[in-house]
Amino acid sequence: MRGHSLLERLREAPTETALVFDVDGTLAPIVPRPEDAAVPEATREELVRLAGRYLLVACLSGREREDAWSVVGVDGIELVGNHGLELDARANEFREALARFRDDVGGRVEDKGLSLSYHYRDASDPAAARAELELVAERARRAGFVTRWGRRVLEIRPPVDADKGTALRELLRLSGARRGLYAGDDTTDLDAFRGLAEAGLDVAVRVAVASDEGPAELQEAADLVVDGPQELADLLGQL
Repeated sequence: MRGHSLLERLREAPTETALVFDVDGTLAPIVPRPEDAAVPEATREELVRLAGRYLLVACLSGREREDAWSVVGVDGIELVGNHGLELDARANEFREALARFRDDVGGRVEDKGLSLSYHYRDASDPAAARAELELVAERARRAGFVTRWGRRVLEIRPPVDADKGTALRELLRLSGARRGLYAGDDTTDLDAFRGLAEAGLDVAVRVAVASDEGPAELQEAADLVVDGPQELADLLGQL
């Protein structure tokens, strides 16, 4: 298969290859409460091994960097949080504006500093919960923020050209990688797929981690599709 032949292209040149991963739903299984998420120990062991072999191993997460670290817990890998927003020079200004919006709206929210996530995974009536959050999304857009729906979550972010795609390109540029792999499971990972394609690499491998809640476009754009975090961990063992 084409995807597996591309993996061989990565294995043959580890010193010029970057491996970059989303966290929740990719390395760590999705759980009802985000604070309970954790990368399984077997996957951590693979990440440690890969970090010692490849030019760059990194994670791009919607979480804040420190929060992502608590989920991944592996030394020797790069971590970029908030979909790359942490790299923006106006980060403090955005934090203050989002905090004001959070306080005005109220309700249960995961505050990531540079983004807000309104989860409804554990709602008894998901359709009603989504309808309520549509009103929050409209308020956010009127306030000048960008809204995006993911796997039973509404994300609210600053209106800047920073996403997983721009962050991935910067990681690749700084590392000097000529080959790369990105794996993700959700809508924001389409940005990373795009960034990988635009980075001008000699070899680029896009891995979709499939789920019933993930966007169909992700699998359509991928070179390889795996069925959940466990199958991704098995794929890591091939690298």
